[in-house]
Amino acid sequence: MNDNKSAFAVNQYDDNVRKVIPYYDEIYKQIFSVIQAYCGDRQLAVLDTGCGTGTFGIKALEQLNIAEIVLCDPSEKMLAEAKTKLANKLCTFYLAGSENLDFKKRFDVVTAIQSHHYFDRATREAAVKNCFNALKPGGLFICFENTAPFTEYGRDLLLKRVEAFGSAAGRTPEEVRSHSARYNTEYFPITIREHLELLKKTGFDVCELFWHSYMQSGFYAIKNQ
Repeated sequence: MNDNKSAFAVNQYDDNVRKVIPYYDEIYKQIFSVIQAYCGDRQLAVLDTGCGTGTFGIKALEQLNIAEIVLCDPSEKMLAEAKTKLANKLCTFYLAGSENLDFKKRFDVVTAIQSHHYFDRATREAAVKNCFNALKPGGLFICFENTAPFTEYGRDLLLKRVEAFGSAAGRTPEEVRSHSARYNTEYFPITIREHLELLKKTGFDVCELFWHSYMQSGFYAIKNQ
């Protein structure tokens, strides 16, 4: 039984996520390359929504000049794991999803990594708007999500590729089939085009795709108000 919306229980998450997301570690390298290119070495106030077990928080403290870092997650057990991993670090934790946040112009960088695809469209839009509101003028938003192909054929071929990756990573045939069955039943991907349209609708002035592989896509957006 899972204690969060991901495919895995908290105590299995870090071991198993690399078996279903190709290039999982590369995703974080790409995220930090964008932050560092845009922000340089200046001190940053950072908000990570859907923080999970704290992977982003650990890397942010290692790689960025952090003035403040806030980690949020709607899963009490995920947040407890993050607190354990980041014990004695200068972090603030909130038990909340990005759809329920109410920060105003507080952060230089806001991230949502593999979290918004669990929402229906209305909730996703509310979550992105909250991230927008949390940013200072000139702030940077980074969103990494499972995205949908443009056609049914594309979807079917993509799921076969993801299944092949999972099998090669050591997952059982039942685990592979179960993971594919979650598509549009437990998580709800939208296309790259729809992601960019949502970011523009929310109010971001610059909206770009910066990375894509298999199902995962990375977007950055800049608030210039």
